[in-house]
Amino acid sequence: MRIIAGAFRGRRLHAPKSNRIRPTIDRVREAVFNMIAQEVPGAKVLDLFAGTGAMGLEALSRGAHFCFFVDKSSEAVSLIGENVQLCAAQDRSRIIHGPVASAIRRLGSENELFDLIFMDPPYGKGYIEKTLEIVGAVARNDALVIAEHHIKDKPPLVPVLVWQRDRERRYGDTLISVYSSS
Repeated sequence: MRIIAGAFRGRRLHAPKSNRIRPTIDRVREAVFNMIAQEVPGAKVLDLFAGTGAMGLEALSRGAHFCFFVDKSSEAVSLIGENVQLCAAQDRSRIIHGPVASAIRRLGSENELFDLIFMDPPYGKGYIEKTLEIVGAVARNDALVIAEHHIKDKPPLVPVLVWQRDRERRYGDTLISVYSSS
């Protein structure tokens, strides 16, 4: 697992030691960033269910201004911290240890707003729709939400509050859905 492009290009990130964290594979991450390349420079990023932090770190490497990483797993938070340090991105990031819903409420109370929101929740739990229902509280009007999910996890076909699915790409058993505000 490595950073694909930008200032941190080629850096090998620390990988999880257990199978409880499922990082986005390099090929999928590269495809995602090819889709949203114009949106990344200067963006404020929120990486939900962050796991290793690879999505947020890739965004920082490609010119994003700042990234908040959120995960409730102690193992993931430790791994994100190691990877942030590996990329010397401590001054451009903040790690929040806790459930996504609590973090979104907290960030909303701090008046934080984001341009790009990544989410890679555990498969088969219905978190995509639940998260889309609350993430609008911290999204700018023109924000994009990029969700990674298993092909068997059906993302909502109809708009969820302000979110409408614009694009979808399949990579093996993985689907990437890109949402924008409708």
